[in-house]
Amino acid sequence: MFSRRRFLKFLAGFGAFGTSTAAYGFGEPVFQLDVTRYHLSPARWPADFPLKIAVVADVHACDPWMSLDHVDAIVKHTNALNADVIVMLGDYVAGCRHMIRRIPAEAWAGLLAQLKAPLGVHAILGNHDYWDDRVVQRNGHGITVARRALEAVGIPVYENDVVRLKHAGRPFWLAGLGDQLAYAPARRFRHVARIGLDDLGATLAKVTDDAPVILLAHEPDIAVRVPDRVALQLSGHTHGGQVRLLGWSPVVPSRYGNRLAYGHARFNCDVIVSGGLGCSIMPFRLGVPPELVLVTLGGSGPVVS
Repeated sequence: MFSRRRFLKFLAGFGAFGTSTAAYGFGEPVFQLDVTRYHLSPARWPADFPLKIAVVADVHACDPWMSLDHVDAIVKHTNALNADVIVMLGDYVAGCRHMIRRIPAEAWAGLLAQLKAPLGVHAILGNHDYWDDRVVQRNGHGITVARRALEAVGIPVYENDVVRLKHAGRPFWLAGLGDQLAYAPARRFRHVARIGLDDLGATLAKVTDDAPVILLAHEPDIAVRVPDRVALQLSGHTHGGQVRLLGWSPVVPSRYGNRLAYGHARFNCDVIVSGGLGCSIMPFRLGVPPELVLVTLGGSGPVVS
């Protein structure tokens, strides 16, 4: 069976797809930007409590595939959604080797600082923010360059931490999970499992009342362990498989395959997996264009458009 890396390399170079299909696949990361909308009424979210959440996932800033001009366009599109709160789900740094240059963290973070929402902008980190970024020391503790850049422009980054917010006088919690694949000795020692920084129990233990909880988790696989105390989990990481044909992704970086490849799923809580914005491994997307996600909670649902 192909690994994701081998499959994407194979598909990108497969001449039988024809010139037009190949051009579409490589052009899709650069020229298209969709907005996917979900209207959900999770069991643990009050039906009379409307909340609009804009989701930005997997930017993977690099030239030419995710240039600063493109990041700027994403910011403008996101702000135009008029969401109550904006969440960013990790993987800001380049994840693709086939590029002209990596974009400095200070540059893409400066643009993301222009995101605006009444309840603010809130971020977690992804695996590439550890794998493909260097870790610097702050107060004796390791911190990724991505985290330092985001915090420097005033965007809080949550690692097994929570924040209590209020909308229309009603409280809810954002819980940000540490990355589940943060350290990857498997890159050199394939028999050694990747080591995560996630601590779901400790994170949810910081929730101190019965207000509803939204969990931010870069990789979606944690969904099988998330208790029904959580109303909604928002994830990225998979890019929808980066290739998606007739609603099916041939290769998915998830232990649960297409069940957690993309879109809306239901476990103990509702789960939304974003197709993300950038590319990893190869600058090639087919059938799953870059997307922003807008989730509306409350009312009758679920509806997808």
